[in-house]
Amino acid sequence: MILASKSPRRRELMEYMEEEFEIASAEVDESYDESLSPDKVVEYLSCIKAMPFKNEKDIVIGADTVVAIDGKILGKPKDEEDAFLMLKTLSGKEHKVYTGVTLIKGEEIKTFSVETKVYFYPLTDNEIKEYIKTGEPMDKAGSYGIQGKGCLLIEKIDGDYFNVVGLPVSRLKKELDTMKGKEND
Repeated sequence: MILASKSPRRRELMEYMEEEFEIASAEVDESYDESLSPDKVVEYLSCIKAMPFKNEKDIVIGADTVVAIDGKILGKPKDEEDAFLMLKTLSGKEHKVYTGVTLIKGEEIKTFSVETKVYFYPLTDNEIKEYIKTGEPMDKAGSYGIQGKGCLLIEKIDGDYFNVVGLPVSRLKKELDTMKGKEND
């Protein structure tokens, strides 16, 4: 099994499901059709991340996660000002986190996405600036990490917590079991 991801969080989450797997990643062009909905964007990106490792013997897993509010995708911040603007946009509102996953085994390809709703507390400018000072927002989609200090910004979630971290483990486990079942027939 190959996890096509550089994310240390995805590596940790994979360990819940599989004891042995390889980590690999390739530089891919992550540009996409801007008319696509956020769920279709992550499905597309997960697929292009997995495809370079497609082979006949391994199950390859690609994944991508985005934060979206009002259908607009918030990527990783360019700088602290960008992080501030993103967090200000999320303050006091509901947004959605989508993770797309692609499983490839030989010629079989299965792609799906999972949506989780996240609700932020209303945040003061000072609270946002203090969070940015931690450095945590700078490499995260939407400028926050739910598994770190970003959890303090969140009032509640509706859906899979691990999806927000970067991998919907329970759904992925079911899909892996189905794919492995076919392999054992």
